[in-house]
Amino acid sequence: MNKAILFNFIVDKEHNKIKVDRSFDAPADLVWAAWTEADILDQWWAPKPYKNETKSMDFRVGGRWLYCMLSPKGERHWCLFNYESITPGKHYAGNDAFCDENGVANDDKPRVRWSNSFKSEGDSTVVNVEMDFESLQDLEAIISMGFREGFTMGMENLDEYIKAQFYLRKQKKPNNQPRVSSYVNFPGNTEEAFNFYRSVFKTEFVNGIQRFDEAPSDPQHPLSDALKKMILHVELPLLDGHVLMGTDAPGEMGFTVTQGNNMHINLEPASREEADRIFNALSAGGNISMPLQDMFWGAYFGSFTDKFGINWMVNYQPVA
Repeated sequence: MNKAILFNFIVDKEHNKIKVDRSFDAPADLVWAAWTEADILDQWWAPKPYKNETKSMDFRVGGRWLYCMLSPKGERHWCLFNYESITPGKHYAGNDAFCDENGVANDDKPRVRWSNSFKSEGDSTVVNVEMDFESLQDLEAIISMGFREGFTMGMENLDEYIKAQFYLRKQKKPNNQPRVSSYVNFPGNTEEAFNFYRSVFKTEFVNGIQRFDEAPSDPQHPLSDALKKMILHVELPLLDGHVLMGTDAPGEMGFTVTQGNNMHINLEPASREEADRIFNALSAGGNISMPLQDMFWGAYFGSFTDKFGINWMVNYQPVA
């Protein structure tokens, strides 16, 4: 069910502030993750057609986030966020400034102090943002740069990310029987690939093919016709119960699919404790891309590349 989206954007020139209230159709702890973890922020923070790229992130008091907005022409506009205070799951604050690629602040451009609060409202979350500027001149400069329009698009990107990436994964497994599968991503030709695999293995898709237009939609921000037809999720049995799963990861949604990052071995343990054990043991000496944590779709999930270069996902999904 689609919920009405709260979006208040108030410019307070008397006090050199911008105040924003924005709701999201997801639990507070998971919206918190979307605002505080680099790999998720890179999927939605920049307004289209720009993309966000994190160079480094150290989310702790005294840490910093160095990132850039990448234009379609390859131009990088760098920013630095210094974290001043953090109350896990509820609030964080810090200063944001324009800078160069090494994090050296540009004193000729406006700076802003952000204060972001996260509040649960049922199964939704409201994020309250307060931005304080050093002067009215700085506030007006940011507004003239199109901040309201860009920030609005970023919020809409996060809405799309929640809907498109996690809708089907909210469907609970009927039981907690452990299983192993392979998960593959394609830039837009998942259907062609899976029809080929089906012809080879002579099996049928589990529950058919789910497309992006089956996810809850926002009438104010409809998906493109091309994206509607793409594959959100598909499962195909191969041999002896092994299942191949797949999805389209289109560039227009901020994904870059390359050989090497487009296939994972997906492990679904029977318990949270077993998920911890397997994740910690297999990732030793490797590169963790997403720490094991509670995710939007209700799973306890993490991913990494082991020390031999193999990509893994660990996904514990409790029974509803």
